[in-house]
Formats: sequence, structure tokens, C-alpha cells
Amino acid sequence: MKRGAYLLPSSLTLVNLGFGFFSIIQSINGNYAVAALAIIFGHIADIIDGIVARMTKSTSTFGLEFDSFADWITFGIAPAILMYQLILHNYGKLGFGIALIFVIFGSWRLAKFNIKAIEGSYNGYFVGLPIPAAGGILAAIVLIYDLSQRTSTAKTIPIIMNTVPFIMKGIPVIIFILSLLMISQIRFFSTKQTRLFRPRSLRSMVFLVIAGLLMYAYPQNFTFILYIAYIVWGLFGYIMRLYRLRRKSHEPAEQ
Repeated sequence: MKRGAYLLPSSLTLVNLGFGFFSIIQSINGNYAVAALAIIFGHIADIIDGIVARMTKSTSTFGLEFDSFADWITFGIAPAILMYQLILHNYGKLGFGIALIFVIFGSWRLAKFNIKAIEGSYNGYFVGLPIPAAGGILAAIVLIYDLSQRTSTAKTIPIIMNTVPFIMKGIPVIIFILSLLMISQIRFFSTKQTRLFRPRSLRSMVFLVIAGLLMYAYPQNFTFILYIAYIVWGLFGYIMRLYRLRRKSHEPAEQ
């Protein structure tokens, strides 16, 4: 039973890694929407992997390192190749450099997280944008871009679809900003500590209801909205902390 408990999370990590490799192959073959979907499915496998490891109390140093290696492939290398094949190759050496920065900063982000986890200095939140979120938002952008390029009767949010051309033109800047966010000191909430699925939390219930309605009404845009909301929430929290610290530092002078 104990051996099985350790094998189950590692098996899900293999699924994550497999989706990453599959995404790379599909990007090379020009199947960009399929490559993007593989990254999203890899993120789902990564989330389930963490939940299972905590539920079975089967976390280990090997699992930590193995998970990071899979994350680097699925959410670092695969999105960089996807974006290079789709957009960045048009920018020549600059495009290659931006894709490389994303890969390097992603590995840096994972290394910093592993050090904190091994040292036991994890504080219940992520310092820097997690690489699955960075890679996931790029995949979500590709999916809405693919949707905008073909005739579809799917329910979409017009304001999002109308901004797709501007988003695609700004891809180099977006990728560079995401790279900086990964190595920043900005805090992003962790699903490891959140009480999202505890029914006693009114805020959690409201969030789940809104998320459910969005998924039902706009399934094609839901993934994009989810990633954007996660990043914006982290940035908003960072700005509010700076504001409170600045206000607190001026209080003695005012008195």
C-alpha cells in the first residue's frame, strides 16, 4: 500500500510529462491548438498529482524533483516552442531570445521553489508566478486565437475575442513580462493551502458559483479568464500590500 501510494503521484507526473512532450511534437507539426490543449491537460494532471500526493501523504524529495522536471518540460519548454513556432520566429533572433528567456527564467523559478521546499521555508503562498500558470496562460491565448481564426457557433465573450489581434501582436512583450513575473517577489496564492473546496467558506462558495456559471456560459473563454484572474489577483494583492506598507510607514510622521 505504501509503495502504491508513492507510485500514484509519480504516475500522474509521468502523465504531465507525456502531455508536455506531446505538445512539443504537435507544435513542430504545426498543430498549435492541439499543442495548447496538451499543456492545459498537463496542468490538470499536475494539480491532481499534488492533491493525490498530499492526500496519501506520499510527498518525497524524489517526487519534488521529478515533478519540477516534468513542469519544466510541459510549462517551460513546450509553451516556448509553441510560441516560437506560431509567432516568435517572425522576430528572428529577438524572438529566439525571448523564447529562451522564458525557458531559463522558468527553470530558475522551479529551482527557487525546490530550495524553499527542501529548507521548509514554504509560507503557504508562491513567491513569483508559478510556471504552470505562465505556460498555461500562453496555451490559453493560443486557444482563443485558434477560435478567432475559424467560424464557430461557440459562446464567446466579445470583448475578449475583439482583443485577440492586439494580444497576438504583443506576444513578445507578454512572454517577457511573464518571465519577469516568474522570478519576481510577488506573491501568488497556492492551491495547496487554499480552503477553496471547504463548504464553510462563503467566499469559496461564491467563487465556485461564479466559476461554474462562466464555464457553462462561455466554455471557450473560461480557461483564459481563469489564468488571467489568477495573475491579476496576485498583482492586485502585491499593489495593496505596497499601499498598506507605505501608509503604515507614514503613520508615525503624521502623529
